[in-house]
Amino acid sequence: MSGTFQCVYLDDMPRSISALSLMAMSSLITPDIASLAATTTDTKTHTPSPLRAPQAVLLDFGGVIFETSKYPDGRDLLAELYARLLSQIAVDYPVARLRESIDAGLTALKSWKNASSRKLAPRELTHREVITDFMVSDLPTGPREFLASHAKELVKQQNLLISGHHMRPGIPEFVAECQRRDIPLGIVSNAHSGASHRQILADHGLGQSFAVQVYSDEIGIRKPHPDMLSVAADALDVELSACWYVGDTQDRDVVAGRRAGVGAVILTRCHHTDTPPFAVRDRADVILDTPSGLVDLLAQATDEPTNNSVVPPKKPAGETPRLSLLMDHGGVISHSQQDPEAQAEFLSELTALIRPVAGDDDPHELASSILKDALAAHRQGKRERQQRGDHAEVTPAVFWGIYGAKHQKPAIAALLRSEASDLMERWGRAKSCRTLRTGIRDLLAWCAQHGHRVVVVTNTVSGSAVRYQLQKHGIAEFITAVVASDEFGVRKPDPAIVQAALDIADADPRHTFFLGDKPDTDGLGAAACGISHRILVRGGSTEEPALQTALDDQVATHILDEPSHLLPLMQQVAL
Repeated sequence: MSGTFQCVYLDDMPRSISALSLMAMSSLITPDIASLAATTTDTKTHTPSPLRAPQAVLLDFGGVIFETSKYPDGRDLLAELYARLLSQIAVDYPVARLRESIDAGLTALKSWKNASSRKLAPRELTHREVITDFMVSDLPTGPREFLASHAKELVKQQNLLISGHHMRPGIPEFVAECQRRDIPLGIVSNAHSGASHRQILADHGLGQSFAVQVYSDEIGIRKPHPDMLSVAADALDVELSACWYVGDTQDRDVVAGRRAGVGAVILTRCHHTDTPPFAVRDRADVILDTPSGLVDLLAQATDEPTNNSVVPPKKPAGETPRLSLLMDHGGVISHSQQDPEAQAEFLSELTALIRPVAGDDDPHELASSILKDALAAHRQGKRERQQRGDHAEVTPAVFWGIYGAKHQKPAIAALLRSEASDLMERWGRAKSCRTLRTGIRDLLAWCAQHGHRVVVVTNTVSGSAVRYQLQKHGIAEFITAVVASDEFGVRKPDPAIVQAALDIADADPRHTFFLGDKPDTDGLGAAACGISHRILVRGGSTEEPALQTALDDQVATHILDEPSHLLPLMQQVAL
């Protein structure tokens, strides 16, 4: 089990879906609701509309803006992606075996979605849950945790590889008509990967057409939870009763619209419109065969004419124990310093985001205040949680939508919450400039050369930003995986996040080195998992007296001046 392992940043992975042929998406086998036909609007006639003109229009993504069709070999491509990743840790799974897991996971996900639609306030799965609880729940712990460390990008690729997205008829015209009438548009969509939806919109030239995009994976709840719509309306600074909501399902869209109290619920027929998974009492105000009828409907409301179980191989008996290295990122792999230029650019981007709802206030001043409040509350929250032994990690939605929005009006708070995931990744990249520490490259290259797996275990606001930095330093190829607190849900010293790294590395704690710089997170987390070699390095954020106390209390086993000094220790143990 030797060789070079790589932390793969999946945005850079080539995609091969353009040449794939399409097949129709299969529909759910569900009861027929015959009464729907009575409420259908003939899109070819100009009968008077019972609807009031909207101040804003909220639209679902799939079934309204886009229709999907399955690629015949999309699941095979996803299985091949899993297999390529697993090969990085010398786990050789047949693609056919991984395809079985994917098929089972997608079937189970469909059932979960249908069951969630019956709940009063359903929550969304995290990216990690999608992978570990559904897609590969039947894989052994190490491979499962390894794939989970790439969960965000894997779920994004899952959406892009399995289905093609085709803009529905009438959408470009409707978007243009709303823009002409100065009616703001928003998206409200259940999505396991809002990032993939944003990419699809950009690919079709619609990226700038919507003033707000609310995706369930980014705010943690899913339709028919009424707050999905409330967040969008608040971000647009309009009342829900003055909004139209356009969806395609009864159990999610119609029910969500009624619970939220929107002004009108409109359905555009798609795969599942007439076959809900269970009986639904609520009815839409209007049902259209395609979104083409939306332009006429809007004109009628405003009285204007239109222009028309393979198990990983066991180690041979008597084999020399393989070493593993777990390591922190900030202060260990690299030094950091403030990056005023990048931070100023980020503030400009935040200013542009909130400008439409800033009102009479200076948007740049608001952006500065939002960032300052978020950082201060985050620091205070970490201290308070640490004092009570709570190791939960703050989510982007809390960081921006609660901490940052503490003194802001509801429209800005809702906008920050809906854009929190993207904001956090951009802030993670902008907040500091990093310099690789002495000897890190040599240490990692030696580990890779001798088959000693390296897993980064980091408390961070953005695991994506950490992976970006590793690639920027040119050392990602030596890293087996990154286990990041914002993706895992808890911070060091919680042993669960350290144990996940041990599982990914297939590591024996007795032959594992943990290299960190903080006794109260790195040292205690490693000790809780029984890791024998707990090394703290100087030059990070911990003062010398605290390092010495950690050594005296056996929280740490060694204190080193530079990360490069770990190499002789590992070489000695490897002999």
